[in-house]
Amino acid sequence: MRASKTFGLPARVLHWVMAAMVLAMLFVGVGMVASVSERHEFLVALHKPLGIAVLMLVCVRIVVRFSSKPPALPEDLPRWQKAAAHGSHVALYALMIAMPLIGWAMLSAGGYPVTLGGGVQLPAIVSASPVTFAWLRVAHRVLAYLFFLTFLAHFAAALYHGLIRRDGVVRTMVGR
Repeated sequence: MRASKTFGLPARVLHWVMAAMVLAMLFVGVGMVASVSERHEFLVALHKPLGIAVLMLVCVRIVVRFSSKPPALPEDLPRWQKAAAHGSHVALYALMIAMPLIGWAMLSAGGYPVTLGGGVQLPAIVSASPVTFAWLRVAHRVLAYLFFLTFLAHFAAALYHGLIRRDGVVRTMVGR
């Protein structure tokens, strides 16, 4: 495999669609737990299928990622920044997998169905247990904060590369 100057179209489309989905998930999640109004049910009904969609798309994204070599980072980028870039990508992928699975497991442990609309209901992935539910709820919340911080760091790095370094890193995901 040889590297190109930009990510392929499937990788770029998945990146931007998933970025919008993840950001929506984070804000819907915050709104969901902060609301006791009639919006709560709507937000829950939106959050569940969106989370499962993120899980499915990250699986596709991993296949796309390993089937093509990504563009190289700039040669003059300090080693620690290259390591941070790779580490943050691993963290983002791990969180895109972990968050939906933990949410699904949490709902399963609470005895709540994971419905995707149209009558589609996913099976429980753990047994009902109030203790497991409570533990997974805390884990889901803590990882959501970590996800948001990682997302912000990724966005800040993109701004740094696009506005300060102007080194072409952002263009690799924009496709120009």
